[in-house]
Amino acid sequence: MLLIHCPYCDAARPELEFRYGGEAHVARPADPATVSDEAWAQYLYFRANPRGLHAERWRHIHGCGRFFNALRDTVSDRFVAVYEAGAPRPDAAETKR
Repeated sequence: MLLIHCPYCDAARPELEFRYGGEAHVARPADPATVSDEAWAQYLYFRANPRGLHAERWRHIHGCGRFFNALRDTVSDRFVAVYEAGAPRPDAAETKR
């Protein structure tokens, strides 16, 4: 079982307390009415699926209920860093969690 550290509760909890919320740092178009159908489809449906470090959004549903972001290695399934929603993505070189 994975242990995920919630940056708000400041505790490592079992993965069963969390839900995956998709890719992090995906910006919604400022004026959706002016976006082409192709660009809107790109925003809604297309996400990166990298091998290696990936910025993800998670929610601590059985704890504080808040969303946060995490850098997770998709190969080893190891969480490299967790950080509050709205914070910039940390540099991979400086993450040592």
